[in-house]
Amino acid sequence: MKHDPRRGYRIALGFLAASIWAAWGQVLAAIDYEHQRITIAITQEPPNLDSSRTTDLVSFRILGHVNEGLVRYDRRGRIAPGVAESWQSTEDGIRFRLRTDAKWSDGTRIVADDFVYAWRLLVDPDRASPYAAIAIPFKNAAAISRGEATARDLGIEAISDRELEVRYETGCGYCVALMTHAAFFPIKRSFHRRQGDRYASEADTLLYNGAFVLSDWTHGARLVLDKNPAYWDAASITLNRIDIGYVTEDNRARLNLFRDQAIAYTALGIDTVTDALDQGLRMRTFASGGLSYLWFNHREGRATADRSLRSAIAYAFSVDDYVNRVIGIPGYKPAYSFFPSWLNGVEGKFADEFPVGERARNVELARQHLQAHLTQHSGRIRETPLVLLTVSSPTGVRVAEFFQGIISETLGIPVTIDQQTFKQYLVKSRAGDFDIALSSWYPDFDDVLTYADLLGSYNANNRGRWRNDDYDEQLAILVRASDPSVRMASAGALQQLIFQHLPVLPLAETGSAWVQHPQLKGVARRVMGPDPDFTYARVSAP
Repeated sequence: MKHDPRRGYRIALGFLAASIWAAWGQVLAAIDYEHQRITIAITQEPPNLDSSRTTDLVSFRILGHVNEGLVRYDRRGRIAPGVAESWQSTEDGIRFRLRTDAKWSDGTRIVADDFVYAWRLLVDPDRASPYAAIAIPFKNAAAISRGEATARDLGIEAISDRELEVRYETGCGYCVALMTHAAFFPIKRSFHRRQGDRYASEADTLLYNGAFVLSDWTHGARLVLDKNPAYWDAASITLNRIDIGYVTEDNRARLNLFRDQAIAYTALGIDTVTDALDQGLRMRTFASGGLSYLWFNHREGRATADRSLRSAIAYAFSVDDYVNRVIGIPGYKPAYSFFPSWLNGVEGKFADEFPVGERARNVELARQHLQAHLTQHSGRIRETPLVLLTVSSPTGVRVAEFFQGIISETLGIPVTIDQQTFKQYLVKSRAGDFDIALSSWYPDFDDVLTYADLLGSYNANNRGRWRNDDYDEQLAILVRASDPSVRMASAGALQQLIFQHLPVLPLAETGSAWVQHPQLKGVARRVMGPDPDFTYARVSAP
């Protein structure tokens, strides 16, 4: 019999799972048709679930199941009424009418002031929300960010408990879609103030108004989502429980859990795509719409603040080789632009209307750029390793090692890999404690601005702190203009500035490969909104 080196690992995993089950006093199963329950796993624990401060994908996925804004995405990925039952344009904005059956999980009605309070928290400079810049289209948001106005001056007003008026700084054709984002979810004033610093850090320190409530949050181990009986559309929700029974970054551990009927769904990683195929599992794929890239640190004193060094790194490798040989996950494709190919332009796709050149691997040119850098900096780069920041997952480490090898072997520059937990990675990237950081961005709303805005000098999510006046000028046009042709022309100019200056280096448009229990139906995969979305999922009969 052929020796299976993973057998011991699976046995150990089984013992671990058994001990966890014993501690919970129950046995988790992938699916439960009779009670409409599923068990899944996630890669990291949400750092927090404060919608006014959250920036990471894991937190957004959870929030998208337990809370809801004025509008939402339905099961077909279309914008649909949420807390607002209707809306109409006004002279300088939009007015929403809230439904009477939208309630918090404590039984109280959601009122217009819940949105006013939440949005003011978002833009308050004293709270330094990383997502404050997303509110830039709204009246006085820019002035608030500059300290020229207060959060109370933001263009949002509760006309009554059911009537909410939002005013724009200029025209904003994408703002209804923008309001699907978690940053614009409501927050109940009295509850938030009672919780203080504990808000959204535990299951019982957050109020819910979505399809599910977070009934249990055992940090580092388990989250439980139960159907919310107070949800206005509870009749459309079939699942009674989503048990997130495992939190592990280990792709192979999750695949083994799936094979052993412990979880009903798992994404596949670089190291498990082949394993899944070898085991005869049905693999599904999806172009998830995100972008992976390298952040360069532009802060004073960082070697990567020099464009010559960034150009040297860019020409040292091929993004085609990176996607095909390093990633190897179906659905991924090489990225040459910071604006993914699925984004719309004026009449067609932005990528077709504003094509960007491909940067092929050119070792000779890479070394010329390196020499220009060394000449300017007296060769100091060779004495100090570059710090490459990554998440300590199998995929993150593999990608980091690839770039460590490319930079050291092609350019002769030493590179130190800094592996961090997901939570600590966020801390270090926000603080600028890196030279290069492996990163990715998933769209917040359906417009090219969702990527372009990330590099604005005013944006707290601009982790590399790149600043370019020409970029900010064109970005302002993209934000304020209403004519699609004018907006997309500015986006085209932004694309060229990114290609020329390399504040970031695009790597790949992301894809997803996953396996799913055959009785689990209705899982939505979409570019916009929480993904994967189990809101309208169900367990079919065996």
